[in-house]
Amino acid sequence: MQIWRWDGFLDYLFNGYLLEGAAISVALTVGALGFGLMLGIALAVLRLSGNRVLSGFAALYCWLFRGTPLLVQLLVIYTGLPLFGIRFSVWEAALIGMSLNEGAYLSEIVRAGILAVPKGQRETATALGLHRVQVFRLVVWPQALRIIIPPLGNSVNGLLKTTSVASVISVDELLRRTQILIQERFLVLELFLVAALYYLVLTSLWELVQRRLEAHYGRGFGQEGADRR
Repeated sequence: MQIWRWDGFLDYLFNGYLLEGAAISVALTVGALGFGLMLGIALAVLRLSGNRVLSGFAALYCWLFRGTPLLVQLLVIYTGLPLFGIRFSVWEAALIGMSLNEGAYLSEIVRAGILAVPKGQRETATALGLHRVQVFRLVVWPQALRIIIPPLGNSVNGLLKTTSVASVISVDELLRRTQILIQERFLVLELFLVAALYYLVLTSLWELVQRRLEAHYGRGFGQEGADRR
């Protein structure tokens, strides 16, 4: 029995069907990141607000979505909500579920970044006559962003690989298409290795982008540190 087939591996290394699946995984990552980041910022602001009800709601949300598996959340959205007349396509269910889940994690990253900005920065901006929205947008957020980007980049890396979970509800992403081809060709090891290489390439490309972002937003602070030395 032949265990490994080089021809099968090479045939699917640049397969259009799998490349489309990788593109779907990237699109799902970008969508979940975009909605998740907006939700995460909103949750972080609520948790830092002086309103106990809003802060408690945000804390409860994070506790719920961080404390339960993403797989369970996707299944509840896709198969549970239709029992109450709420139906989503597989793509919509995956995007909603991953966004809600990612928002809970990103809120903690954003909150930590905001808290890392010295309180004196806010007080000085307020003394200069800026209102709260301006203080956040012009003073707090630019400084917090420098702190947020490294862990945010790691979250993107993990989110890209987490899209494979969406295959459970039949989202036609990279892993799902790999499984379909395995059922047709029975090239289990070869096709899974191709899929692993695709994920490796995508995460490596994102790592390059992340380094550029970190260098860009940390440039002024790095120079300031160099001047002090």
